[in-house]
Amino acid sequence: MTTATAGLSPSAGTTDAARTRGPRPPEGAPKRARSRELEGYRGLAALSIIIFHVCQYVFQPNPANPLVTQLARFEIVDVLFVLSAYLLALPYARAAIDRESMQTAGNFLFRRAVRILPLYWIGVIVVWSIRNPGLPGDWRDLLEHLTFTQVYDRTRIFYTLGPTWSMCLEIFFYGLLVLLGPLAFRATGRIATRRGRVTALALGCLALYLIPVTWNTVAYMVFHVPFDNWPVYFGPQARFGAFALGMLLAVLVAARSSAPVLSGVWPTIVRILALGFVLAAAWLDKPYGYGQVIFHDVASIGWLLFILSTVSGSRGQRWSRALSWRPLAWVGLISYSTYMWHEPTMLLLTHLGITSRNPGALVWTLFAVLAVSLAAGWLSYWVIEYPTSKLRALRTRDGKPRDYYAELGDYTETTSRPLVGAGRRSGG
Repeated sequence: MTTATAGLSPSAGTTDAARTRGPRPPEGAPKRARSRELEGYRGLAALSIIIFHVCQYVFQPNPANPLVTQLARFEIVDVLFVLSAYLLALPYARAAIDRESMQTAGNFLFRRAVRILPLYWIGVIVVWSIRNPGLPGDWRDLLEHLTFTQVYDRTRIFYTLGPTWSMCLEIFFYGLLVLLGPLAFRATGRIATRRGRVTALALGCLALYLIPVTWNTVAYMVFHVPFDNWPVYFGPQARFGAFALGMLLAVLVAARSSAPVLSGVWPTIVRILALGFVLAAAWLDKPYGYGQVIFHDVASIGWLLFILSTVSGSRGQRWSRALSWRPLAWVGLISYSTYMWHEPTMLLLTHLGITSRNPGALVWTLFAVLAVSLAAGWLSYWVIEYPTSKLRALRTRDGKPRDYYAELGDYTETTSRPLVGAGRRSGG
């Protein structure tokens, strides 16, 4: 039932250097950010989501199976939301704190669109066409998925590509960010001190975090809405907490000096504290209880602290080296494509008889789905995701349409004049 990418949430693009030097720093990442560590988080999330969905699929006839219940508590989709919000909100936070120039909404949305939409729309159309061989088919399902509105449909939220409900949250966040970013920039312009601007932004992020916490609490405690009312508990109003914490992380990182703020044993202490929040969320998460409703709100605090210990800590520690492991960073690089295709892969392998829903074959099913999903993700990355991301080159970094013939025009103008003069001299 999970992203994405967040999300998964894909990184902003990779150049040809990725073939030899690893992934390029994601869009909005701090200059000294370790892109391979951040891709490592995406890799962990992608593997976690695939494993959870396979177990959920195998044991679906008995959803109360203890194994599924335990795995659901450690499904780490929220780390993708926190990471996505952090990377994309960081330029806005820097602009508001240090009064730097701010990217335009049009440029931001254009870069996000060419990064997200081609692969998403191709995946939705292909899978919907296979599942609806006769027209008109479930046209409403197709329309909702193409417009990122399936998350508001209690019946169709998990149709076609079930995990893409999280992409609806990503799109909502993009729209909200281009509204809140300029608003925060103007509001903090009236605050004289840098510390005051940081404080105001941090308090604003905390206020945003409290909105879904309050919503979930009121929905469950006051109106007794059951957890399987998906639009209530899976919509942006209920799951925005992770994004708000990612924005808070962006503010904290933008406010720091160039030197690491965590050194010595402090990164380890922060990770222990982060693990405590994740375990506390897992302990609270009882089926159909209040803990299940606020699980993601509590767990997101842990993921915030984990990422903070990485981007604000010193290099070379064991945690940093583990996240930088090349195979894990590679999984993170192709995580968006893998995320899009892993559910169809799982269903196709069962249809072909290669895997089964027999719990006794769980290990083989996990291995097969992971292997084929990663292969499909790698192929999709290079055939669809990477080429279409190059559409960003249609605009310059400041958002202006790129004139590909400008240099050629200058060359023609400067070289044509001597040629004309030479012709006149030879003809005279």
